[in-house]
Amino acid sequence: MRSFTFRAALRGAAVALGLPGMAALAQEATSPDQAYAVHGQYTGVVQAVGSFASPYTGVNSLEPRQTRMTNDVTLYLGVRPWKGAEIWVNPEIDQGFGLSNTLGAGGFPSAEAYKVGKTNPYSKLQRAFVRQTIALGGDARKLDAGINQLRAVTTANRLVITAGKMGVGDIFDTNTFAHDPRGDFLNWSLVDTGSFDYAANAWGYTYGIAAEWYQGPWTLRVGLYNLSKVPNGIELESNFSQNAVIVEGERRFRIAGHNGALRVTGFRNRGKFARFDDALAQARGTGQPPELAPVRRKQDRFGIALNAEQDVTDALGVFLRAGTSDGAIETYDFTDIDRSFALGGALKGKAWGRPQDTLAIAGVVNGISDAHKRWLAAGGLGVLVGDGALPHPGDEQIIEAYYAFRPVDWGALTFDYQHIANPGYNRDRGPANIFALRIHAGF
Repeated sequence: MRSFTFRAALRGAAVALGLPGMAALAQEATSPDQAYAVHGQYTGVVQAVGSFASPYTGVNSLEPRQTRMTNDVTLYLGVRPWKGAEIWVNPEIDQGFGLSNTLGAGGFPSAEAYKVGKTNPYSKLQRAFVRQTIALGGDARKLDAGINQLRAVTTANRLVITAGKMGVGDIFDTNTFAHDPRGDFLNWSLVDTGSFDYAANAWGYTYGIAAEWYQGPWTLRVGLYNLSKVPNGIELESNFSQNAVIVEGERRFRIAGHNGALRVTGFRNRGKFARFDDALAQARGTGQPPELAPVRRKQDRFGIALNAEQDVTDALGVFLRAGTSDGAIETYDFTDIDRSFALGGALKGKAWGRPQDTLAIAGVVNGISDAHKRWLAAGGLGVLVGDGALPHPGDEQIIEAYYAFRPVDWGALTFDYQHIANPGYNRDRGPANIFALRIHAGF
């Protein structure tokens, strides 16, 4: 009653003083829709790899016996300018390096390590976007407040349009159990489907627009994004002359009273790409080392991925990811994986009296095409891999396990272990055993 009296008095005073803006703000206070939000987070990861077989190395090899650390601090600032709309900006400060400067494995062991590492802290505006939600009817649906999401009430059937600078993974290929390197798995090919060559700069963000149509248990998503100007580049295209089109269908369901979801994601990247065999043919004709840049031409690269998740009990959930892409053409913006299969699960600590904690394990098998193998065998370099030779190729086989200890709601300490057999698809090197400690705090 006290809150109602205060808001009524505020509205009355605003009207009496002729301040329509304050009146609108006072009216907003009575709305279930959140008007603004401020969130923040810090994540630090220390990662180390021990000794392993390494008879030869190349420019992009994972090296044994090293320790690296990354740090990032992010602010999430959101405001609701009108009904159904949200504007978010995410300024961030980053510092540190991944193992071997984020090189050496298609399934790189830390998604907290960007392709750009620096000794001194530096700032970036990672996201700046507007989202409009349009209710289309059906049951009332509450959207809980969270990172880059204002609390709101809408309908189950709705249209959501997002435009600006964002991560493709903010909307596509999401998964409850494996999609957040600040809270769950760290490996690149568990955080996202390894073969999903999504548009991104060297930090994982791009400009674009996406639409999501929610209808009952179904969602259809479509997105158009800028690729980087050159593969694995720092600068993004600004006019969609090199672009990615992504289409995803999602079906949500319940099995034995537990939630589940299935997503199928397809992408088409259009830009100046090189075919591996074209680059090798040119190198043979000129006698020069193999390079991709001279044979790049405008063409398309396609891929498709399947992503499923299912709660088994109130504490246990499992997930699966599988994908393939055109391995005759170079990877553009993500990593050197042409096919990938991942399977894993996460268990809440309810059984041992730690319901906020999580124990999880997953396995991944990543592969590349025959043309991709020929390229690496000839000394060619990829986005992340390239040992200078590849006489004995093999699939990358990765196991990751972590325990997240959460003594408080706003913080966690995670112990992570990864075993990577055949790093960089090279059976002559490895296996690499990698240990990590992650500290995360947020509000």
